[in-house]
Amino acid sequence: MAHINRRFIDKHWFVFVLRGGLALVFGFLVLFSGLNNLESIIAVISIFLLVMGIIDAAGALYNSTKRRGWVNSVIDSLIDVVSAMFLLFFAKSDLVSSLIIISCYTFVSGIIDIFHGFLSTVDPTDRFIRILAGIIGTIMGFVILNAGNFEITTFIRFFGAYLVIVGVTSMIYGVHNHSQNIEDKIARKEVRRKTTAIKAKKSIKKSK
Repeated sequence: MAHINRRFIDKHWFVFVLRGGLALVFGFLVLFSGLNNLESIIAVISIFLLVMGIIDAAGALYNSTKRRGWVNSVIDSLIDVVSAMFLLFFAKSDLVSSLIIISCYTFVSGIIDIFHGFLSTVDPTDRFIRILAGIIGTIMGFVILNAGNFEITTFIRFFGAYLVIVGVTSMIYGVHNHSQNIEDKIARKEVRRKTTAIKAKKSIKKSK
């Protein structure tokens, strides 16, 4: 793994694992809690988006102090927070508005994941995971929007399913990046050991 360029290895693995875990929890909550009141469901989704926004904002702030990529986290945070605010203040009890906001959020998140996959990653596995999540998001966005002809719980279940998918892919992405980071450190340590050994041999030859 010595060929891995260190600057391309995602240092936010824990953030992705945390985001994935939260998405799974809220996804299962939306799917299996039995909530059928629109205001209650929107409140749960809004809390989820706000928490995700806070996590991304904290990640962006931390990465800015380390002078490494933070723009992506800011974009993700803004999308989460703005969507949550719109849901809370403009669509709390309006089915049509809620439907449009949630479908737009899902679609835009999918598009951003696709861009991240092509522009922010170089590892084939990472790229596949992000692009797959993005494609699913864009499809789910259209599905949720067209689910308005059914009961309230129908489009909410679609969104819950999307959260579960996001949770699984985010956790896989985070764990994979963490293993990459470990492998990279081991490879670099091995390179340093070999370099030190070569220098020692050269020093011994010069001293003879």
